[in-house]
Amino acid sequence: MADKKRGLGRGLSALIGDVDIGLSADAKASPKGKSKKGSTPDTQDSSAQGLNTIGVEKLVPGKFQPRRTFDNEALKDLANSIREKGILQPILVRPNPEDGAKAPFEIVAGERRWRAAQIAQLHDIPVIIRDMTDNEALQIGIIENVQRSDLNPIEEAEAFQRLIDEFSYTQEVLAKTLGKSRSHIANTLRLVGAPNKVRDYLVTGQLSAGHARALLGHSHADRLASEVVKQGLSVRDVEKLVADKKPSKSGSKTKRLAEKDTDTRALEKSIADNLGLTVAIQHEKDGGHVRVAYKTLEQLDEVVRRLMASS
Repeated sequence: MADKKRGLGRGLSALIGDVDIGLSADAKASPKGKSKKGSTPDTQDSSAQGLNTIGVEKLVPGKFQPRRTFDNEALKDLANSIREKGILQPILVRPNPEDGAKAPFEIVAGERRWRAAQIAQLHDIPVIIRDMTDNEALQIGIIENVQRSDLNPIEEAEAFQRLIDEFSYTQEVLAKTLGKSRSHIANTLRLVGAPNKVRDYLVTGQLSAGHARALLGHSHADRLASEVVKQGLSVRDVEKLVADKKPSKSGSKTKRLAEKDTDTRALEKSIADNLGLTVAIQHEKDGGHVRVAYKTLEQLDEVVRRLMASS
């Protein structure tokens, strides 16, 4: 487990870091991905580590790509920019672990640039070639996209969950690694359990993550989501709508919900934002109770860990 965490840090500094150092002199002299006269991708050692210029047909999308949707209009805009200025940041690739005869390299980070380069009808593009394991490819692919804010809320949530499930990262470690707040990680992870229609609206951008979180846990979340989209409601409007339409099992429960004061609701929200889980506080005659709802054993482990740490 510790080795995996060290691998992530090494991957970011050793792999993503040197993508940002810029192009070599040859690449700068050919900003649109064309090789200098007398030097073509075919004359280069395709197994060489470092900066190379290779044909777009020699790359295949990475199997660990967290992005599932590519906006066509955004790709066209990027293609126009590439026509004018070329690809300013090389694409990170590794030797294709599956069918190298068909395409020698697999994209680890930069599939969007690769797609746009094809729209711009570039034949050759700059790449950084690195040997790396499947684990490194998965982690770097996810983190590179997240750091660029290139993922929609669902893709981001599933990427966080995948890092936690497959590499045993805690939310705190993710927050530090990605440069995000702990509450952002927790709130984003809550979207993993969003209903289908809510997920669809998040992917298309018709709902924001704030809208979706306000709908989570409601028995009619899908129907309410359609209402929200149709009426163009704000997040605050959604919170009020959910409170007004929250189903109750009995009149007494409805009465208790109605009697819940603003301070109690604010405390519920504060704890829920901190844990990334649904929290309910109920005052009774001789005390009360706090209910924390979890969906996975990992979430339960995180609650237990935090409770034990505070004791």
